[in-house]
Amino acid sequence: MTMTFGAAAKQRNAYGREAVLSATPIRLLTMLYDRLLLDLGRAEAAQNQGSWATASENLVHAQAIVSELTTSLRVELWEGGVELQALYTYVSVALVNANVHRDVALTRESIVLLEPLRQAWHEAAALVPAAPAAFGGSLGVA
Repeated sequence: MTMTFGAAAKQRNAYGREAVLSATPIRLLTMLYDRLLLDLGRAEAAQNQGSWATASENLVHAQAIVSELTTSLRVELWEGGVELQALYTYVSVALVNANVHRDVALTRESIVLLEPLRQAWHEAAALVPAAPAAFGGSLGVA
């Protein structure tokens, strides 16, 4: 049985939705960081090629992810919360400016700032294999 492109895309989308719906909070966080860094890498490549529409699309999506990370952060639950919130604010402004001014250096800076956090969250997730749903609150995320 041959599947059409549209049917395959629907199946992939359904699989992606199911993965998100069944993920633990720490896994959701790592998924957000993975997508954020993917968007930033794509934006940087597009900026370097002068593909401004593609760069903008990826930067806008990255901004939405940073916004989600910011709103889900519970700064009162852990010592580094205020500093992480400040970093998210800085990166958010940098991404807007990277888009408006077509500044690849700001996109690169955002990648450099966020990649260590992505790695750290992945390492933390590896330490907590099957965290219950309430675990996210103790990480400082909703």
